[in-house]
Amino acid sequence: MELVIATSIGALTAGGVYLILRLRAFPVILGLALLSYAVNLFLFASGRLAVNMPPVLDKYGDASYTDPLPQALVLTAIVISFGMTAVLVMVALGAFVESGDDRINTEEDAPEGDDEPTEAPR
Repeated sequence: MELVIATSIGALTAGGVYLILRLRAFPVILGLALLSYAVNLFLFASGRLAVNMPPVLDKYGDASYTDPLPQALVLTAIVISFGMTAVLVMVALGAFVESGDDRINTEEDAPEGDDEPTEAPR
């Protein structure tokens, strides 16, 4: 079970990094989503993988229980990543509507003649 979780975290991280390095807005957003899924799995696995265990201690003091803190962290991270993804989609959609392309500008893509700074009008 630990090997499956570790492999899936590694695959999600590798896919997320690959997509973040693309020069289009939509793959970058998907890459950030994959990285957030990898972090969620990592947080969830940090609380021990226990099956059919209660999330709290019982009155008899049994030492086998599931830690509820990683579960709460994962739920919070899911809400935050959903909000972040929605904001990024809206920003990318606005940039696409304004420029007509979702390509991310880099220095190689900059138009010619923009090397010198221009003065602000007074």
